[in-house]
Amino acid sequence: MYKVYVLESVRTRKWYIGFTPSDVIKRLNRHNKGEIVSSKSFRPWKLIYYESYLNRKDATGREKFLKSGAGKNFLKKQLKYYLLGLPRASGASYTRAASSMVEQLPLKE
Repeated sequence: MYKVYVLESVRTRKWYIGFTPSDVIKRLNRHNKGEIVSSKSFRPWKLIYYESYLNRKDATGREKFLKSGAGKNFLKKQLKYYLLGLPRASGASYTRAASSMVEQLPLKE
């Protein structure tokens, strides 16, 4: 099984969107050990979302989509209640959307 996943930096709340052909928890542990260069400086990470696919091309296509503007909008809608439950970080900006407050998170592209 192939996984597309979203990690959130515990420290900065930045998002990292990735793909793995292996166990997503093992991949998370590699991120947190600093073995993934592109995410090393934002450790520690927590897993906030993932999807499973039977086909590698389906998974990599989904990863590419989630990294796009439309994909990030999808994730914000999909994770709406998770995002609303987060305490406000200093310097975080908010915008009114659908009569509720939704945090504008910095996302890794």
